[in-house]
Amino acid sequence: MKRFYRIFNEGSKINQIICAILINLPVFAYGASIGWMSPMTLLLQSKDSPKVVPLTDTEVSWMASVAYLTCIPGNILMAFLGDTIGRKKTLLFISATGAASWILLLSSMEVWSFILARALVGITMSGCYVTCPIYTKEISDDSIRGALGCLIILFHTTGNLFLYIIGDFLSYRTIIWICLALPTFHLVLFMMMPDSPSYFVKTGEVEEATRVLAWLRCKREDDITIKTELEVIKKEQINDEDSNRFLLKAIVKDKILSKAFYIAMMVTLAREICGAVPVLNFAGEIFTFASNNSDAMLSPNQQAMLLGAVQVTGSILASLVVEKAGRKALLSITSLISGLSMCALASWFVARDYGANTPNWLPIVTLCLCIFCDSSGLQPISIVIAGEIFSFKYRGTVMAVTMSAASLADFLQLLFFKPLANSIGIHVAFYFFGIVCILMALYVVIVIPETKGRSLEDIYKSLVTRRRILRNNLN
Repeated sequence: MKRFYRIFNEGSKINQIICAILINLPVFAYGASIGWMSPMTLLLQSKDSPKVVPLTDTEVSWMASVAYLTCIPGNILMAFLGDTIGRKKTLLFISATGAASWILLLSSMEVWSFILARALVGITMSGCYVTCPIYTKEISDDSIRGALGCLIILFHTTGNLFLYIIGDFLSYRTIIWICLALPTFHLVLFMMMPDSPSYFVKTGEVEEATRVLAWLRCKREDDITIKTELEVIKKEQINDEDSNRFLLKAIVKDKILSKAFYIAMMVTLAREICGAVPVLNFAGEIFTFASNNSDAMLSPNQQAMLLGAVQVTGSILASLVVEKAGRKALLSITSLISGLSMCALASWFVARDYGANTPNWLPIVTLCLCIFCDSSGLQPISIVIAGEIFSFKYRGTVMAVTMSAASLADFLQLLFFKPLANSIGIHVAFYFFGIVCILMALYVVIVIPETKGRSLEDIYKSLVTRRRILRNNLN
């Protein structure tokens, strides 16, 4: 590995990019498994269902929500495995679990197998949103940390769109075989990648950490910048050794760590309760509901495909501009626009129910705008920020705890979205999502510091300063 830097110009970032792409391949496979719900729900509940007996609304709601339920313990498991056996082996376990879920769907058409397969998706979900962002952050240098951190949403959204497209053209079993090939391909390909330098330092393998770091940065092992970066990693972990072994207790007791934890929790929950999760899982049905008594040019699934394309476009934009625009500006603007879009859509449903002349294009436009903002700001930036404001020791635990809270919120949303939309009106849900996004925009402006290109020490100094300013303003 120590000679690999000669393949490219010294100091090239290509090895970091290659490694980050391979780290996020399971996220593409997971995105496909989430996207699978939209076209397959329409098929499995139709008279042409491959199951012969169409699935009920209750069965579909459990299929959509159970992954978020199993994701809760899965988050803790992924944090434990990542710190115990390493990021690489944990990532291989994630792909193996993803493959198992598709094998189960190929093996049986019983309701229990559908629900169990979707439950396994929850394990891959937890791995993708706990392990992958941490792994990506630990192999990236500060100059491209944000851009590579945004790859998780790009791969997730591309996986969604991929399934929306093939779900409209291919047969049920062909789709599952293709989805099975994705994690299988990653299992083979990722064998050649190294674990993160931070993990090697933690396990005392300093020489291996140096070799990996030199390969990632395309520099010689004796380069001064490699030695300096290695010293930063060592210093971070030495500081961690002095803290409480019960990590959550240490976080809550420390004023700065607790402040960072509250920020991570807020951005994570806002990301999940912005409305994107039920919209993407039930896109086809939402557009069917919105298209009643209208002459829409696109079918519900084709409108869902358009939504997926917009989502991918937004995630590409995030990767391109995050290092220029900064985290704070991008997150606040996209949160505000998303909130206003959701409120506009809710108002459209209310106006239609009262018999007003409502434009048929407004639901697709507002949902596209909301999903675009979600994939270009709320989703990627919240993940990047949560990974940037904690050291190695706390990173896995914090990501696991925040993702567990988010998974519980997603489970409840997906389990009750359809019944509540049918009983009290879909507009209530969209008004709620809109208000959450608007409040998030205000929170970003007032509380969250800019983290772009800043060290952890510098970010914590900013948190102390903001805490004092807010206290003085209140007094």
